[in-house]
Amino acid sequence: MKHPVFEFLAERSSTPISAISEPAPEGDELAGLLKVAARVPDHGRLTPWRFILYRGAKRHEVGEYLAKRAEEREGPLPESRKEQERARFARAPLVIGVISSPVAHERIPQWEQFLSAGAVAMNLCIGANALGYATNWITNWYSDDAQARAFLGLASHERVAGFVHIGTAANKMPERPRADMEQIVSDYDGPWKA
Repeated sequence: MKHPVFEFLAERSSTPISAISEPAPEGDELAGLLKVAARVPDHGRLTPWRFILYRGAKRHEVGEYLAKRAEEREGPLPESRKEQERARFARAPLVIGVISSPVAHERIPQWEQFLSAGAVAMNLCIGANALGYATNWITNWYSDDAQARAFLGLASHERVAGFVHIGTAANKMPERPRADMEQIVSDYDGPWKA
């Protein structure tokens, strides 16, 4: 199949966060990227998601908090583990939180709204990759911790669809094994048989 968009998608991949460095998109480029990321299926036009940008010194403040919170949860940590937590948001120059912010609706369930937020995160990765940036989409333990979510700027009813780390990679990542299509594709053949 020859189409530049199809060929791009067939080769797109994530980059380890440790391999992502400056620069990251900013200004009009970042604004355009966020606009493209928000062009997703959104049943009822609810816009049940939003973005939080973590950049500059704020990334280090988040890291200091995560090191402290990890110790509150787990007890004393070795210095290497505290350093790992301090670096969580500081490795890439830009981290964008894609936040699921569901809206009460009589016909549109929250799980469907969460899927829409996931589509935003994927569009964000694809858009950044199309502009030549490296990305990595993660959640991690702090996405499931109410106190950490509050520190990260989420309201109590909101959840993390993903933290997308964005920047530049010096090298293209080697291809990794992908799903075996014969194992995951089937024609419908009636009700499930155990």
